[in-house]
Amino acid sequence: MAGWKTVRLDEVDPIPVVDGTLLWRPLRRTLDIGAFGINAYVAPNAGDDVVEEHTETSLGHEEVYVVLAGRATFTLDEETLDAPAGTLVFVRDVTVKRHARAEEPGTSVLAIGGPREGAYEPSAWEDFFAAERHRTAGDYDAYLAELQVALARRPEHPGTLYHVACAAAPLRAGGRRRRAPPAGSRAPARARRQCSRGPGLRGAARARRLAGSLILRQLFAARAECE
Repeated sequence: MAGWKTVRLDEVDPIPVVDGTLLWRPLRRTLDIGAFGINAYVAPNAGDDVVEEHTETSLGHEEVYVVLAGRATFTLDEETLDAPAGTLVFVRDVTVKRHARAEEPGTSVLAIGGPREGAYEPSAWEDFFAAERHRTAGDYDAYLAELQVALARRPEHPGTLYHVACAAAPLRAGGRRRRAPPAGSRAPARARRQCSRGPGLRGAARARRLAGSLILRQLFAARAECE
């Protein structure tokens, strides 16, 4: 078997996330890369996020963003940067809040990241994004099943617990197919950031202290059903 692989970006099927306003091309999973993270994102419309606002405080990843097509405006803490196609942006400081907005339809950004020290571990949010294709198709059984596999790998990860609860809720409600919050959705953005990326959330004990909302209370009930 050859020790290398190749793929064209347009051969990697995009998965709509963030209420369909962002397309994720799972390059790391497609190529089975284990040493670093690499994925591509496409904003279908001008004004859409092509890089969601976040820091890398919890993961400790340095990141490089490459604008492949279109034009984006990056916001790095309080500074902004015009980034036409061909621009590279390296963010060394994990505490820098980064965000990029598409200025043209079809703006595409390649994101590469990993820790300066220590071994790379694939990020949990990839599991949430990968399962999203089942939710958008209305197949909540497959949606929950894929997230349960992720939960088995990370049984105490607060973000994984949260998404399992969101997936399980429609199935528990007497068979009614209520729409679960999508991965990366803006509606529960504050809870999502706290659960999946928030600094210091390394275990379920701290997540329980955040369980003031109905969804987060369902989270722990859903986990009991999954075990």
